[in-house]
Formats: sequence, C-alpha cells, structure tokens
Amino acid sequence: MTEAVIGQGSRISLHFRLKLDDGSEIDSTFDKSPAHFVLGDGQLPAGFEACLLGMKEGEEKTSTVMPEKAFGMPNPNNIQRIPRNQFTQDTPLEEGLVMSFSDAANSELPGVIRSFDEQQVEVDFNHPLAGRTLVFEVCILSVEHD
Repeated sequence: MTEAVIGQGSRISLHFRLKLDDGSEIDSTFDKSPAHFVLGDGQLPAGFEACLLGMKEGEEKTSTVMPEKAFGMPNPNNIQRIPRNQFTQDTPLEEGLVMSFSDAANSELPGVIRSFDEQQVEVDFNHPLAGRTLVFEVCILSVEHD
C-alpha cells in the first residue's frame, strides 16, 4: 500500500502554527487538538492549501504565504464611516476593538474600529490579516482518501 499524498478532497488531520513574518504567533494547534478538514472545502485560503499539496503523513513543512494568496490585500472600499448615533451611548468604543455588525443579508460581519469622534466611527471590514505576509508551519498527522 502506498502512502497517501495530500490532494484535492483529502481528509487531513494536522497541527499548524500561523505567524506574522516578524515571528509573532497568531494561532497554533500544537498545544491543543489537531485541526481536521477536507482540502478544497473552503476552510483554508488557496495559498495555505497549495502548501499542503503533495505532503504525506508525518511530514513537516514551513511555508511563507504572500498576502495575495492568504487573506488578500486591504480594500479601501471595506473601510466604512458610520454615524456615531448608530451606536448606543453605552457602547465603549476604542481603536482596535473588534465588533460584530450585520450586513445586508443579516449575516454577522466583524469590523475593527479604526477611529471615532462624536459624529463618525470609522470601521475597517477588511480581514485583520489582509496585506500581511504569513508563515505557515504544519505537521501532517493523517491523510485519508475516499
């Protein structure tokens, strides 16, 4: 029997570590339960999936993922100015605060408060990692195919 190689549709169990290119850790499963997903199911950006293609059980790898292949580049159209009166008076606003908003389809959408004054609140709806080069470390625990 040949070793299973990761390809589209592979069921994968792995440990991962995600860091900024300055070495700051963003997330890791190495001290928790492993992550499980099917390659191509949309859980991971294409750039992360591309790093996994061809890997086998027990293999480890560190890859640098450019912003365009990770969470994209920031889009200036995703920065919105919302009238301050649309926030309740007891909403404690502060720069960098992540808040949940409803979009036109009434889905939940996270936004980061960039700035505010008495009239306007500037909210950034770009992914917080947009524009960032990321380091993706993985250790493949298992690979299964149907």
